[in-house]
Amino acid sequence: MFEEFMGIPAHPLVLHAAVVFVPLLALLTVGYALVPPIRPHTRWVLGLLAVGAPLAALLAKLSGDAFFERMRAANRVTPEFLPTLETHQEFGDITLWATIGLAIVALALVRFVPPRAVEATATDDKRSSRLLTPALQVLSLLAAAVTVYYVIRTGDSGAKAVWEGQ
Repeated sequence: MFEEFMGIPAHPLVLHAAVVFVPLLALLTVGYALVPPIRPHTRWVLGLLAVGAPLAALLAKLSGDAFFERMRAANRVTPEFLPTLETHQEFGDITLWATIGLAIVALALVRFVPPRAVEATATDDKRSSRLLTPALQVLSLLAAAVTVYYVIRTGDSGAKAVWEGQ
């Protein structure tokens, strides 16, 4: 199912969605958390990215697994090359989970951090809002940093597999 698209291996095509949407989710999550004036304008985009980026990462992982099996079945994976591919797969797995964690933080921001300060004072308990917003801000920074780090590591190991492989 995730092996080919119009005769082309799906992984090189699908991974570009993850390469774009996951860092964009990280950037917008941090922006929404730390820059209140952009919240009213980016709330719905952040919500969409929080759903779309993990899906893109999942599709990249599934298509990569299918591509690996296809290459293995065609005897194009040598024993020397296997550790490089396994490293890439491990980074891809971590990237998927990090993206899911970042998406949860982003959805929590959209749900619990109002886009306007007036809404925060009118609807929320001041104490919970005072504690929740800074906690989500810190979580957004941490989750975004970890996610972007693993996107870079996954991409780098994948590029090395392509350009320095067999």
